[in-house]
Amino acid sequence: MITIIVRGMPAPQGSKRFVGVRGGRGVLVESSKGVRPWRQDVVAAAVEAKNGAAPLDGPLRAKIVFTLPKPRSAPKRKRSYPDRKPDLSKLLRSTEDALVTAGVIADDARIVEFARLAKVYPYEDPDALDSPGAMIHVYRIEDAG
Repeated sequence: MITIIVRGMPAPQGSKRFVGVRGGRGVLVESSKGVRPWRQDVVAAAVEAKNGAAPLDGPLRAKIVFTLPKPRSAPKRKRSYPDRKPDLSKLLRSTEDALVTAGVIADDARIVEFARLAKVYPYEDPDALDSPGAMIHVYRIEDAG
């Protein structure tokens, strides 16, 4: 198992936008401006957490909880939920790709199950961080025998 705490603003991997043709090939750019810094934050935290270990391979289970900044308009004393953008599935895509880049997992296709996947606000969930970021746990699923 590996546990990674990422500090930074979670950013979704959005759609690609066509910007023209160069050298006979179409050029696409990421539509989300925050995805590159987020991936860099995940890679840096993941490389430190794995401490030189080989990438996890085989069937994996993951638990990822994203902590997003709570809007000022949200209730202060009552639990609220981040039911607006960014999409949870797009946050997951950018984070899985960064875990592969960091060498934590061999391939994001190896994740066969999520123990938990959530987006929460600080202090409003047992797995929430105190500031924006993500708590990531990746486990190898042991063969039953």
